[in-house]
Formats: sequence, C-alpha cells, structure tokens
Amino acid sequence: MAAHTSGPNGLVPVHIAVHDPAQMEEPDPQAADYARKLFAASARYAGVSWIEHGTEPRWLDMDTSTCAAAINPSHFSGHGADEFDRFLSGAASRGEPALIVATMGTADDDKDRVRSVFGRHGGRVDFRHFTGAIVGKRLLAGAEVFLAPDLDAADRDLGLRLRNRPASAPWWAMTLQASALEGPRGTTVREPEGELVPILVDSLGEPVVARWTSGDGQQIWYVIPDGVDWNQVVDWLVQRALPEYVPAALRRVRSRHHVDPALETPAETQARGALEELERRYLKDRAGLEDDLERARQEADPVRNGLLYGSGSELEDAVAVVLRAAGFAVTDLDEELGGTLSADLLAVLNGSTCLVEVKAATGAAGEKLISQLQRHLEKWPQLRPGQPVTCAALIVNHQHRLDPAERSAEVYQHRVVDTLPFPVIASGDLFRWWRTQDWSAVQGAVLGQAHPGGEQDEPPAVRRRRWRPWSKGGTA
Repeated sequence: MAAHTSGPNGLVPVHIAVHDPAQMEEPDPQAADYARKLFAASARYAGVSWIEHGTEPRWLDMDTSTCAAAINPSHFSGHGADEFDRFLSGAASRGEPALIVATMGTADDDKDRVRSVFGRHGGRVDFRHFTGAIVGKRLLAGAEVFLAPDLDAADRDLGLRLRNRPASAPWWAMTLQASALEGPRGTTVREPEGELVPILVDSLGEPVVARWTSGDGQQIWYVIPDGVDWNQVVDWLVQRALPEYVPAALRRVRSRHHVDPALETPAETQARGALEELERRYLKDRAGLEDDLERARQEADPVRNGLLYGSGSELEDAVAVVLRAAGFAVTDLDEELGGTLSADLLAVLNGSTCLVEVKAATGAAGEKLISQLQRHLEKWPQLRPGQPVTCAALIVNHQHRLDPAERSAEVYQHRVVDTLPFPVIASGDLFRWWRTQDWSAVQGAVLGQAHPGGEQDEPPAVRRRRWRPWSKGGTA
C-alpha cells in the first residue's frame, strides 16, 4: 500500500473505496463486465469538486488511517477491506466516531438485482464488526418523501438537500434486518444492533434516508439512496456532519470550516453568533410555518377533494361546509328524515328556505337529476307542511373523473336550464367561491339572486357563467 502523508493543508481526508477516476481509462465496450463495473464505480465521483469543498479524497491503495469520514467503504479483501479497517482503527485510536456515508441500491438498475457496494444482490448495507444490516426495497416511480419530525440541524440539512433530487430519482424503503450465521449446528440468528433514525420517510412512514448509530457510538452511518449529487453530499459532510460528530478532524487540518471560539476576534464572534441565531430563528419559523401549512391543508383537503372529485356523502359534506361558511343554517335531510325521502340538504338564510340537491356525474349530467329535485319540491309540503320552501338549487359535480381543467364549463346547455325554476350550480364554481371566501356569490347562486356587482339583468339560473375555477385566469 502506498504511503500518503499530509500536513495541515486545510483539506479533510475522506476515504472512497474506488480507484481514482482521473487515472481510470474507459474500458473497451467488449471488455469484461467486471472491468466496466469498476470504471462505473469510479466515474460516479469524477465530477466532485473535492478541494472546493475542503476535502482530499483517499482512494484505494492510499492510507486511510487519518481519514475523517468514509464514503461507500468495502468489506471485501483486496477491494477496500484493508483501507476500511485502517480507517476504523484510526478513528478508534483518536477516540472519534467513524463517520460513514453509504448508498442503498443501484439507481440505473430497474430490477434492483445488481451487486451493491458490498457485493450483495439488492439494496443492502452491512456493518463492520456489528450484527445486522439495513435492507432496502425499491419504491415505485413517483414515490413522495417527507422530512421526519424532530430532526437535528445536520440531519435536517441532509434531508432537505436529498428531498430536492429530480422526480425520477429512485428511493428505497429501509429496515433493520437480523444477521443469520450458518454453523455446524445450524443457523444462528442475531438481532440487529444499533439504532436506525429516519431522516426522510415515504408515505407509509418508512425511512428512505436514515442514520444508523452503533450501540457504543463508535460508528455512525448515513444511508442515502443511490443516484445522488455527490457535490451536495460532500459539501454537507464538511459543513454539517464533521462539525457535529468529528470537529477535531477540521481542527487538525486547519480547515477553513473549523471555528475555534477561543481564537476568534470579537467581530468574528459577534458575526458568527448573529448568523447562528438567524439560523435558529429560521429553522424555528420554518417549522412553525410548515405546521401552519399542514393544518391548513388538512382543513382544506376534504372540501377541495369533495367539491372537485367527490360523490355521495363526500360531496354532500363538502357542500354543507361551504354553505355554512356562507352563513346558511344547514340540515342534512338524509340524516334527519331517513334515507332519500327528500333532497340532500335544507339551507336557511334570512327567511329563505332552500332545498338543495347534491349530485355527481362521471360524464355529462343527465336531465334525470333535474327531475329528481322537481319531485322533491312537489313532495316537500307533505313532509314538512309547516315549513314551506322558498327556493331550491341543484349542485352537480359533473365529469368528476376528468381533471378539472378538462371539464366543460356548463353542467347543462342553456336550452335545458333556461326554463328551470331553480339554479343549477357546478360544484367547481362553489369551490372557487369557497376558496376566495366570496360568500355573497354563494348566497346569490343558491338563492337564485344576481351576484352584487355582476350581471344584474339575468338571474344566476339562466345567465352564462364566464369563468371556470380551474381556468388559468381566462374566460370560459
């Protein structure tokens, strides 16, 4: 093994278990598969600006005992195992944790059946000197990922960087797995050691980026998906991870990223303190705003989804929420009268009492919906002789299986609705008025009155609607 010495040049040594890509020649297309894989493994790091990030790469056949971190180390003899062991021994001799970044899976393999950096099939990361492994299952394309709660600054920063990968980048859901050892007396199963802390999770809450720490704290592994921007990861390693876990490594090489408060001038201390306070406030404010956004979405989603995509009780409930927000006293008639004896809702406002029928149609709305409301109007005096209705409205979520932008502007053609005694309202219009809190528009539409400031000559039942809630600001 070639000796490698380095003084305090400001660069942090980092071990990468491949050959220097600058010294690798692209193999002939007819070369052995093994040679092409060796070249590909090195080539992924060819674009990393090591010096710009304040690092010095230590490749295979270079001494790793003074390295502050390792990227994708190898367990296999002759292919990086000696370098990995020297890295671990060096960290232990200094009383520092061994900081390791490892990738899960192989981004350019759709079936996830090629050899990982540790030589095993599928998505798997094995530990050195500890039982257990992290195994990964590749998620389907388009999987959404989210930051795990209560992250520290270093983990949160990594999560934010990786969350912004291209939408086509793959993810692997990770779990800790026990080790099975074959011996003369059969198979021995050893439970996995250490703790796996999620950083990014999928929609089911399974980690897709995680930090594993051994029980004794001697090894800290960050497991990230393959196909990352290594400039982002190396920058995070120096800016965040090393100051958090191995700050002495920055001090030893006199890294420009190392901060020793005892050697700072008052101006440096003041500026650094102000910057740290700004970052703390930013993280706190961002977390608060994210909570506010999540609460707002949780409140809005049932109404938005119900009005634009819902049918049945989901649509009825969303309409009831909008009518109540507009000032109506709303009664669920299906619940009060039982079954479908009358229309879906009774809406009362300022002396007006309206029967409201709420329907959904996968395609164009049929005229049967109109006749249903007409029958309910005829039957109402028998159900509630002491509470006459003064108006009615038919609210329809038409073509609800289409994207809102692809739906027709009108529920019915004008020749159908021109002679009706009640308005026909698209639930998409109701959504727009709810979203903009235009309660007078909701009231006018349901009560069959002209919208203040709108087309006063024609009631909403017959006037042409000039804007769709899903249009891009134009007229319909």
